Amino acid sequence: MRKVEVVPYDTLWPFQFDIEAQKLQRILGGETLDIYHIGSTSVKGLYAKPVIDIMPVVRDINRIDQFNRDMETLGYEAKGENDMAGRRFFRKGGDHRTHHVHIFEKGNTHIGRHLAFRDFFRHHSYEADNYSRLKLDLAARFPDDMDAYIKGKDRVVKEIERNALVWCQKGALPESEGYF
Repeated sequence: MRKVEVVPYDTLWPFQFDIEAQKLQRILGGETLDIYHIGSTSVKGLYAKPVIDIMPVVRDINRIDQFNRDMETLGYEAKGENDMAGRRFFRKGGDHRTHHVHIFEKGNTHIGRHLAFRDFFRHHSYEADNYSRLKLDLAARFPDDMDAYIKGKDRVVKEIERNALVWCQKGALPESEGYF
């Protein structure tokens, strides 16, 4: 059973991302266009579950399944699309997860959504603080129920995503043009 653990930001998370991204780059090779650190561990100061979320963007999503065995050598479990069409999802660590890998093909709309969410928090510390408080509250209320924790965040996450996408589409960040 997965426990709900929300912890303060750890300055080692960017380094853990870099190490794992290098390993993924070696496996995926020329299929990889970019590899992004996403999710709460990618935002300095944000409380998070201590799971590094990584998003490689690739040329052809249909070629990714051929790397499943190589991913297994790194300790990943291949989960296919895992309820999100056009994604390949891998997780590492079983019930004590350390990493999630969300692979998308260039042009997939989920890429912009993930990056906008991350960058919105990086530039809106007040919103990040509110989100941290929500996660801490939900973790305290549902320490043994990951589904309830996730469901408790759902409405807020969707609202933040909408605000983040509008913010990016208005050109709040020069690099946001590449998201969509």
